[in-house]
Amino acid sequence: MSTAPVAVPAPPATVRTVVLPDEFADRPLLSLLPRGLAPTSWVTTDEHGEDQGLVGWGEAARGEFGGAERFSRAQRWWATWVADADVQDAVHLPGSGAVAFASFAFDATPGSSVVVVPRVVVGRRDGVTWLTVVAASAREARHAVAETVAALAHPTIVPEAPRGVAYSEGTLSVPDWQSAVTEAVRRIDDGELDKVVLARDVVVTTDGPIDPRHLLTRLATKYPSCWAFSVDGLLGATPEMLVRRIGDTVTSRVLAGTMRRSSDATNDASLAEALLDSAKDHAEHQYAVNSVALALAAHCTDLDVPATPRLLRLANVQHLATDVSGVLADGAPALALAASLHPTAAVCGTPTERAFAVIRELEGMDRGRYAGPVGWVDARGDGEFGIALRCGAIEAEDRLRLFAGCGLVSGSDADAELAESQAKLVAMRDALEPA
Repeated sequence: MSTAPVAVPAPPATVRTVVLPDEFADRPLLSLLPRGLAPTSWVTTDEHGEDQGLVGWGEAARGEFGGAERFSRAQRWWATWVADADVQDAVHLPGSGAVAFASFAFDATPGSSVVVVPRVVVGRRDGVTWLTVVAASAREARHAVAETVAALAHPTIVPEAPRGVAYSEGTLSVPDWQSAVTEAVRRIDDGELDKVVLARDVVVTTDGPIDPRHLLTRLATKYPSCWAFSVDGLLGATPEMLVRRIGDTVTSRVLAGTMRRSSDATNDASLAEALLDSAKDHAEHQYAVNSVALALAAHCTDLDVPATPRLLRLANVQHLATDVSGVLADGAPALALAASLHPTAAVCGTPTERAFAVIRELEGMDRGRYAGPVGWVDARGDGEFGIALRCGAIEAEDRLRLFAGCGLVSGSDADAELAESQAKLVAMRDALEPA
């Protein structure tokens, strides 16, 4: 089943992209988000400490899709919308002009996927900051550009942290989730599959409305090397780039194999060394690398797959990481590449269908869009899609559901996996705290 896409305003839409004045060059992108409008976001920090990416608000068009054909239906909807739109782009950089944010369900059923075209987008790349507006006519677009530039000149009120934050167990209790882990490892040891990823959820309630801008700002500040994302109520800071397509260059960052961090430098170094020396974690990582390389080989030439992983250190955990790259051979847009890669062994397991079956049986919950592709695509087919990790879904103005998953292979231990999941939840728990 798929939900028929709805576009507002009806095509043809008018899209205008202009360069913003220099006064906006040093403004953090997330600080530009207005209060009271659901934000869209894809923001990270470059090697010079400057934020890059896209933020948006309002809704010019929206498509919702379900089922096994959700990716292809979304691509067709987006291509049709772009073809009917009147686009004038004075910037001509990846993410300028017509751009859509997308978040896909992990599983074909019962999940629902969404593609959103914001009414307003502010982007930054290569030292250029720009504004894109979507309107019903050229006249309205000119008015929207002038109105938005004037509004952006006035700093927004700093978003407040939620009050009265309380945590409760999610779909499965901790003992029940650990029992599921033990059962999954038994099946791996019996030869039913090589790896499976089991996730758990935690429910957060607050005494007042949750301002997503606060969470995004906290995440971007504490995890600058990740991508602070927000699409239709799902937000987080993902460390894993599923696929980036810029012209004919395609890259993917694979993370699998995790160790917690320590505030003690000596202990932290020992934990890193243990991760680098862990045969179990290397086996888990290699399954994920192989799945990505195999999927990209269908679209790319000159694949570069490093033989050994590097260490990626984040504020709360450290991962084994491998960056895979290639040259695009068939012109596939970013959204189609994301469809080919999903699900990787890093969030599902291997063999894929057997891992899916175990997840459906043992996990006990609907992941929704957790662990699915999330990111953006533009009219040229360029885009970036991460995996929706270290995230939460806003289910009501005072309710948030957090997620964390653990890759299981032979030798995995239920107590250690619980500790890993708790370490991964730290990112969103920190985001809920005051700055």
